[in-house]
Amino acid sequence: MTLDEAAIQRLVTATKEGNAEAFGQLFDHYSEPVYRYIASRVQRPADAEDLTQIVFVKALEALPRYEPRGIPFGGWLFRLARNTIIDHVRTRHDHAGLDELTERSADDRGPEELALTKQQIETVGRALGVLTDEQRDVIALRFFAGLSTREAATAMGKREGTIRGLQFRAIAALRRQLGLDEIDEGDAADPEMKLATDPGAQRGMGPGRVTKTGRRPRRR
Repeated sequence: MTLDEAAIQRLVTATKEGNAEAFGQLFDHYSEPVYRYIASRVQRPADAEDLTQIVFVKALEALPRYEPRGIPFGGWLFRLARNTIIDHVRTRHDHAGLDELTERSADDRGPEELALTKQQIETVGRALGVLTDEQRDVIALRFFAGLSTREAATAMGKREGTIRGLQFRAIAALRRQLGLDEIDEGDAADPEMKLATDPGAQRGMGPGRVTKTGRRPRRR
């Protein structure tokens, strides 16, 4: 089910008026991306399922106090999800190991495929390990949950420019860690990859000198 912001706001208003069916539609629209985001942060599927349910219970309880005021509902909901994850990590401190991750993705694969899967997981795990917590959050919100920059900013309580900066640095770090600095023609067409490899690309600038502050000197 695809909903635009206006339709989502109508459902929010109806839910606040006691319409249970409207909240069901909001759940149908957001439950999968919320689950993907949580699963990318806590790893254990059972925990992700439980926390997803907790997020929507919290949302239903807090919804009467929600006022748009320029804050998208999706961003507000994912802020609840992010806080729920933080609470979970503080109280549990348990994360899935590589063996468990391999078992989740193994299914009926043979020994060679299983060995390759574990190797890939280890590689990605090491790459993600170089990111800060905020960078990992941005990657999870933008690419696992599919949030817009605006929604991710609301979820993390930051400005959109800050989210773009975190995303750029995270992607650049991942590409370096995974040995993907050399992009092919397909990647060059991807604005996210272009941005990660060339900070001036978004402004239409070619590669050039960068000052210690990370900014390019003004042209005279």
